[in-house]
This record gives sequence, structure tokens and C-alpha cells, in this order.
Amino acid sequence: MAKIGGCQRARGANRWIIPLLIPALALLAPLFTGTPAKAQTYETPKNFSRLAEEISPAVVNIRTVKTAKGTGRVFRQFRNPFGGGETDPFQDFFDRFFGGEGGPQRDFKQRSLGSGFIIDSQGHIVTNNHVIEDADEIQVKLPDGHEYDAKIIGRDPSTDLALIKVEAKADLPAVRMGDSDKLEVGQWVLAIGSPFGLEHTVTAGIVSAKGRVIGSGPYDDFIQTDASINPGNSGGPLLNMAGEVVGINTAIIASGQGIGFAVPINMARSVVEQLKDHGEVTRGWLGVAIQDLSEEMVEYYGLDADQGVLVTEVFPGDPADKAGIQPRDIILTVNGKKVESTRDLTRLIAGIGVGDKAEIELMRDGRVRTVTVRVAKREEEGLTERRSPAETRDALGVRVADITQEMARQHNIADTEGVIVVAVEQGGKAHQAGLLEGDVIKEINHQAIAGTQAYAEVIDKVGKGEAINMFIRRPSMGFLVVRMEK
Repeated sequence: MAKIGGCQRARGANRWIIPLLIPALALLAPLFTGTPAKAQTYETPKNFSRLAEEISPAVVNIRTVKTAKGTGRVFRQFRNPFGGGETDPFQDFFDRFFGGEGGPQRDFKQRSLGSGFIIDSQGHIVTNNHVIEDADEIQVKLPDGHEYDAKIIGRDPSTDLALIKVEAKADLPAVRMGDSDKLEVGQWVLAIGSPFGLEHTVTAGIVSAKGRVIGSGPYDDFIQTDASINPGNSGGPLLNMAGEVVGINTAIIASGQGIGFAVPINMARSVVEQLKDHGEVTRGWLGVAIQDLSEEMVEYYGLDADQGVLVTEVFPGDPADKAGIQPRDIILTVNGKKVESTRDLTRLIAGIGVGDKAEIELMRDGRVRTVTVRVAKREEEGLTERRSPAETRDALGVRVADITQEMARQHNIADTEGVIVVAVEQGGKAHQAGLLEGDVIKEINHQAIAGTQAYAEVIDKVGKGEAINMFIRRPSMGFLVVRMEK
């Protein structure tokens, strides 16, 4: 009986142990099966109706009329099907009505469509510059059917943004601005506009990418989205799920399918404010030519990847020159903000007001230093005259010369420091390394080259089989590092 009782007690205990083991094993199962304990799901929003209903009253249709001059040339494609010629009785008819060679040059009205959105109750409307550029007439149609003539407050072709205004009898509904920096790739967005003239069309998609550069200008920083953006959508808002404007639809790729781009609202905000206050945009100017760092340059200077941009030229008399910035300096930060590319530096400087000071951290000769620059507008650069030419040839198969003013003009060189390569022996070590005629040698193994004499002295000091790193400037390409052995 004791044994039986013992067994009974064991089975009784198991009734408590087994229920506790089951959930524990369920939690441990992913460790053995390789599957997650609980997969997180992401759902598509059920509908966008309320969002569209809230924002649509502030989205407008823009119609413009432009006068195109001299359309006679355009209509010359309509030739006389009966042959033409001086004796042809129909030729005079075609010349008069379809703009023949001697016919009158007629003007015609070119109409276009676009979109925009109201940003305040006073009737200021943001749109694209290309929508209203050169327009003789601008008409704005509101969702409630009211139409108004609009006037241009200001334009900024660099960012393709414009501000127009209508005079309404009552306060107008306005959009709410968001924060485009908080956008994440994969996040849902909504586009509202008038594609192909179809007013107040709503399309939805996701943010496909941020910071896109498509070659449209110096301030490219587009939001890429797959929300359908078609001709007529230009100038319309891109919205987040909170109903805030995070971008301005501005571009499509003709050969792309469902690829559109929008100007981030954080970039547009300062542009619009300047247009509203001054009618134009004034940007800061540093007065330098710059380029991104190649992998070889990063290694040459001992930098981390994505760190800084290289100053290739400093324009005399401009802010950088006055602050002591020099060619071959590497700009690391502006007002504490990290600079990783030429686009970053251009955008940061452009956002600083003219006359304001900027703290610029840079690296020179391996040391980090900070300079203060008072940002201003660009001034014309100039060339300085240098000493008379001299040439020298070395065992690398290179012939170099001092740079004169005449030689600088011939090779389109603004900076006459260094020596210029006037000939490269075919099959020689320099030729095999990629050195080209017209290259300007600035440094060799971190030693500055002031002229042909300095060049010869540095080359002579390098032993046979030792490495030679030439820091050069190649016209139209910027700075490069060419490596070879002596």
C-alpha cells in the first residue's frame, strides 16, 4: 500500500508539474526550431478617407497660361502635300496659314496644369516653380469650386519651389506642416493633386527612400515614394498618416513606373519663409570648391570613412579665404553638424544667413582646428601670376613644368601651386599608374611641391622600389592620389 500510495503521490505531483512545463517548453521551442516566438505583423491602414477629407479643402488646382513666341517654325511640319514650289498655286495658302519660310511668326497660348496647397488663412499657396514659371496668367481653383487669380510672391528655381497668393473674401483652410526628418523608409504616405487635370486625386504608397540625388540641382535631397505621382501632381502635398505635409511632389521619372520624388518639407520651410518675407531666397556662400573623398584619399589622410569633404580651391577675397581656409583642408563639421559629403556642406552653408557666423571644424596637416567664417555672397575669383616656366624629366617617365598664367589658362587651372605634367612616357611607371598629361602634382608622399626643383629633390630622395604617392589635381575631376614604385 505504501508503494501504491507513493505512486499516487507522484502522479498527484505530476498534475502540477506538467501544466507548468507546457508553457515553458513553448517559450523554449524557438531556440530549437529557429522560428520566432511571436511574429510581429504590420497592417495596411484600413482606409485613407478621413485623412483625405481633412486635407483636401486646402489642396488646390493651378492653371496657367503662357505665351509662346514665333510658332510659325512649329507649324512648318505641315507641308504642302501637293508638292510646293514657286509656281504652285497652293503654296501661298500653306505659307500664310501654316507659317512658311516667309510667313508671319505667330504667338499662341500654352496652357498647363499643376497643384498646390494653402499654407495660411491669408491665401499663400506653395507649388512648384516649373508650374508657374513664365506664366502670364495664373488661376487657382479651390475644391469648393471658387476660382481666383493668383500673383507670384516669389520663386526659387534651385529647389523648384514657388509661393503664390490669392485674395479671398474669407479665411481659407490651411494644411499642417510635419517633420520630414522623422520620416522612415517603408512608412505610409499620401499624395493629393490633379494628375492629368483630374482634380483632387488621392493616391497612397510608402516612402521608398530618402536623400535621393537625381541631378536636378545643387540641393537635391528628395523623398522617393511609390505613391502615384503623374503630370499635374506637381506642387501637391505629400502627407504622413497624421495628416501633416512632409513633402512637396515635384518630379517623376519618365521611364520609371510608379517612382516619384518630393522635396522634404524641412528644406522647403526656410525657402517658403524667405519667399514670403523677401520675395526671393538668399543663400550663404563660403567661397570654396569642394569634392568628396575617395577611398584612396581617406587612406592617404588617415581618416574614417564618410568623414569630411576636401577643399580643392579657395576663391580670393571670399569668406573662406578671409577666415584662413586653405586648399587641401578637410572640412569636418559646420556649427557642430557633421559633414559627410559635398551635398551636406552645400546644404548646411546655404541654410546660414548672409552675414551670420559659422564655426567650421577642419583638418590640416593631420591636426584638427576650428575657424570662424562670416558667411556672405559669392564674389568673382581671379588668377594670380606665377614665376616663369621650367621643365624637368625623371626616371618615372614624367616631364613636369612650373605653372605659368598662360599655361593655367590653356589647361583651365585656377590654382597655380604645384607642377604640371607636360608629358608622360608611354609604358613608363607613371603611365602605368595612370598619371596623365595636364595633371597638376601638389604633393609627393605628403611633401608639398612648390616647383620643378622641389619635385626633383623629392623624387631623388625616394629609393628604388619604394612607394611614391602623388597627390594630384586633374582638371574637371578634382583631386586624386596616384600610386607607383620608383
